[in-house]
Parts: sequence; C-alpha cells; structure tokens
Amino acid sequence: MSVKIEKGFKGIGMEGRVAHWYARTRVKDMEQFRQAARDVAQSLHGGSRVLEVAPGPGFFSIELAKLGNFRITGLDISRTMVEIAQENAKKAGAAVDFQWGNASAMPFEGESFDFVYCSAAFKNFTEPVKALDEMHRVLRPGCVAVIADLCKDTSMETIDRYIEQSGRSWFDGWMTRLTFRFLLLKRAYTRGDFTRLARESRFGDCQIEADSVGFEVRFTKPEQVQAGAA
Repeated sequence: MSVKIEKGFKGIGMEGRVAHWYARTRVKDMEQFRQAARDVAQSLHGGSRVLEVAPGPGFFSIELAKLGNFRITGLDISRTMVEIAQENAKKAGAAVDFQWGNASAMPFEGESFDFVYCSAAFKNFTEPVKALDEMHRVLRPGCVAVIADLCKDTSMETIDRYIEQSGRSWFDGWMTRLTFRFLLLKRAYTRGDFTRLARESRFGDCQIEADSVGFEVRFTKPEQVQAGAA
C-alpha cells in the first residue's frame, strides 16, 4: 500500500525564478536580519548549535555566523534556496551548513541543537504541529525555539508602511504588496492560532510578543526532571 507523503509547503513553493526574486527583494530587509542575529547572539554561548528552519537566502544564519563561534545549520525544503544560501555564505565567508530537508521530518538526531529559529516561513508549512514536534525533538532540554512570522490581523496600512520604509523599488514594492494581500495574510496565523498549535504540540505552551508586522513566538523545551525528584 502506498503512503501519501506531504510535500511540506503550501502552494507552488520557492523554486527557480520565484526563489531568486524572493532572495533579491529580501536583501532590502538586511538590517532586520542583522538586528535579529544580534538579539539571538546575546542569548547564546560559544559553540552553541543553532538550527534555522526554512532560512531561504540564508541572511539570518550568515549574519549570526559573523557574531560568534556558533555551529549553524539551515534546513530548507527549496533546493533553489539551498543553492542560493550556500552561495551567499561562500561570498560572505560564513561557516553555515545549508541543506535540504522537510521541517516536519528533520534529518537530525534528537537533542542536537541549543536554539531553533524560523522566520517568515512557518505559515507556509502544511504540517505545523509536526514541525513544532520536530523542533521540540531536536532541541536540547531547557532550550528555546523562536518563530517570527506575520500576524493574520495585521492591516494593509501597516504592511504598506513596512514596505515603504524598506526602500524597495516600485516593482518590488508592488509585487510584495500583492504577495502579502493575496497570499501571505491568508496563510498567516493569529495569536489564538499559535496558542492552539502550541497546546497540540509537544511544547504545550508558548509566549507571544508583538513585532512590526507580526509577532515572535517562543517555545521552551522543559528541563528533564530527575527520577525520584519531588
């Protein structure tokens, strides 16, 4: 009997020309990637193993690699994005291991990472709870996974301001607005959605903080309880 395998992403996916356009337009958000990398670096120790799920062009991981002695892996389901990220890392002289794989079936051993990060991609996963369970599985006890993503309740006025401030060209701005309006907002989650997903996952809970056009959701894997502890 054949078993149906989920493709892992909604829609046509980020391959070929679509992936290259996305990589070019996200360059305009480079300062956000740098700030996110700085914020994360402050919470890590030397030698920390970091996993970025769906890194796309790899900008966050590359910026993080510049800030410390971290062992960073990027896992993306788009083969084109993996190639783009690998090339970007090579040009930047950054030691990041970008590889292909599905967020809901990660090719890593359990308790392999000290931190997991996923930005602007979680809403596109076809199996969100499985993806959260996989993040939980690969995290070491006491460690954190962070998902930064668009909020479904974000207004188009807020999105317009975000695009204008990014300095995108007229065409890229127009394309980005269309993508937000007719694609991304439809796939995005509300605060309540993330609370529900967390409860359905092995994490059981999450903490949510508002961001510019979305929010940051933190999931903590509890420390292991010693046998016989009160």
